[in-house]
Amino acid sequence: MASVLLGACRQEVPHSTELPPSRAQVPAVTSVPLVAAARAQVGVTVRYDPAYFALAYPEGDPPWDRGVCTDVVVRALRGVGIDLQARIHEDMRAHFSEYPPLWGLSRTDRNIDHRRVPNQMRWMQRQGWELPISAQPGDYAPGDIVAWKLNGNGLLHVGIVSDRLLDDGTPLVLHNIARGTQEEDLLFRHTIIGHYRMPG
Repeated sequence: MASVLLGACRQEVPHSTELPPSRAQVPAVTSVPLVAAARAQVGVTVRYDPAYFALAYPEGDPPWDRGVCTDVVVRALRGVGIDLQARIHEDMRAHFSEYPPLWGLSRTDRNIDHRRVPNQMRWMQRQGWELPISAQPGDYAPGDIVAWKLNGNGLLHVGIVSDRLLDDGTPLVLHNIARGTQEEDLLFRHTIIGHYRMPG
């Protein structure tokens, strides 16, 4: 129930989709900052935890050893100077009717609004970050943010495109779906419903 309230994603993963080193190409150059900030969470955020937390404001965060898919994006964007908690809260407060009315709320909640996939999608759309959805691996650049509707349970999920590639050129994704932040083969395994790129 809590994951539904978050609008985030939890999927029971029967087996790991993490790749052995031989199947992923590791870039020789330094990663783009958003990818580096997301990858820094691997091994630190080790639990999927959809609990509601009372957060400090601005720059509030659940304990770093836990979180959901949206927290990967929040923490990575903070690493490049964007506090999504404050940005979404301020935009929702000024334009509440522009955000999805999925939770029966009549006002903002700065503890949780930025941790919901539909709200992140709408905010990025409102910033002009939205790009076309594509089935071509080359259309997804390192640091792109992608949202999915998960096969099977229909929950929403979000993650960050990596600069590490499969042998066929498909990028890996940094995300938290059930086991903490991981870097895995996910991009085309579920239905993509959003594709975003931070300017610059």
